[in-house]
Amino acid sequence: QVHVAESGGDLVQPGGSLRLSCAASGSFFAIDAMGWYRQAPGKQRELVATITSGGNRVYEDSVKGRFTISRDNAENTMYLQMNSLKPEDTAVYYCNADVVRTNGGHTGTYRYWGQGTQVTVSS
Repeated sequence: QVHVAESGGDLVQPGGSLRLSCAASGSFFAIDAMGWYRQAPGKQRELVATITSGGNRVYEDSVKGRFTISRDNAENTMYLQMNSLKPEDTAVYYCNADVVRTNGGHTGTYRYWGQGTQVTVSS
């Protein structure tokens, strides 16, 4: 089994900062890409940022220059440093991990999602 869990969500004032964490645990060989997504009320889930095992990063346009994605491969953990937060960043933030594991005799890459952590930006 593989478990992915986010933490770090909170209520913060506009202009403030938060750091989200995402930890993967369980039985697997490696983690390929990891990513952060968010879903605001009444909206579809959208990509925030992704990072490969080699450190290549992709950001959604609205968070470029404000958010930084990073990971610690040794600890199977990913982070999202969020600065200059805006009310429109309010959402449930989800992380996922593309995990290499054996499932039913087949070795492949499987995506696992966390349960989400709430980020609220409000004065």
